[in-house]
Amino acid sequence: MPATEAETLVREELGVPADASTEELDVRNLGPPKPLKKTLETLAELADDVVLVQLNDRAPQHLYPKLDDRGYEYETAKTEDVVVTAISTR
Repeated sequence: MPATEAETLVREELGVPADASTEELDVRNLGPPKPLKKTLETLAELADDVVLVQLNDRAPQHLYPKLDDRGYEYETAKTEDVVVTAISTR
């Protein structure tokens, strides 16, 4: 099965290793503040070695300070159709 555009961004542009476990969270159809809330709730439930891949329709500007406060690392890349943010523990 060919990689999706988001998967390619995660692995190549955002540098998530091919063998890293990921969980995808698509929040493109949620209105504020639901993407922020859903992302933080999902992160709290994930194992430390899993990278959360958030798919959004815009850069999650309000999420970044919350991730910083909680000690997460993150990188964001965008295409015409999607903004992809890979979030992991330090």
